[in-house]
Amino acid sequence: MSAATARERALRQRSEGRVRIAVAAFAGVTRLSDLAEGGALRARLPRGGPGLEAVIVNTAGGVASGDVFSIAAQAGPGTHLTVATPAAEKVYRSDGACADIRVRLAAEAGARLEWLPQETILFDRARLKRRYEIDLSGSSSFLSFEALMLGRLAHGDAMGEAHLEDHWRVRRDGALIFADALRLAGPVGALLARPAVAGGNRALATLLYVAPDAERRLEEARVLLEGARSEVGASTWNGLLCVRLLAPDIETLRRDATSFLMAFRKAPLPRVWAT
Repeated sequence: MSAATARERALRQRSEGRVRIAVAAFAGVTRLSDLAEGGALRARLPRGGPGLEAVIVNTAGGVASGDVFSIAAQAGPGTHLTVATPAAEKVYRSDGACADIRVRLAAEAGARLEWLPQETILFDRARLKRRYEIDLSGSSSFLSFEALMLGRLAHGDAMGEAHLEDHWRVRRDGALIFADALRLAGPVGALLARPAVAGGNRALATLLYVAPDAERRLEEARVLLEGARSEVGASTWNGLLCVRLLAPDIETLRRDATSFLMAFRKAPLPRVWAT
């Protein structure tokens, strides 16, 4: 890295954060086995609920130009780990540099791992790159839910230009079973207005369920989605279930997602979702 590049990065970069959490089973109970924190990211472990719940807190108060964050979570054999966030993550206007978020999750034999952050809100002219790497054992189960809101309708903020890249790679026993990429760049507000893109909708979400019974639960998922006000679709392949949601606002999407998740998981959502 040249001196000029290093200086430019130092000027642009507002925050760094990293957190790594691992759990193991002790006498059949999920317990924390490793925790490392650095920079602006912290993990809090509230009591209550099945398994162990980790809440990732961004003490920087949001994501800005040039920020770099990394999150890693590992569920050991026979454990149950749920990772959540205490509130919506806001991605603010950038002066040019992209914020970078990397998430690496792993679930070993018989483990249950859930990635349930609250929604991400992109402001006008935000720039964000995210990458998710998930490694699963064939006998584990994995549930993830990621929601995005482009612009803040409640505050009258129009979405003009922005840059968003989301990359997902899910592997089971080392084999790639899910690869997904979303890229929105330039006049995102105008793109979303196109019927072939989002038809004017501004909130979108993807739910993934990877488990030995995933394909058998397709009809159950479709029944649970029948009353949704969002546009929804569910499909299965490669031993996974994928649900997509598209809505005009985050309130509609969140209401549909909350109802579905509680019924599908057969358990309440993490307590931070209700605060």
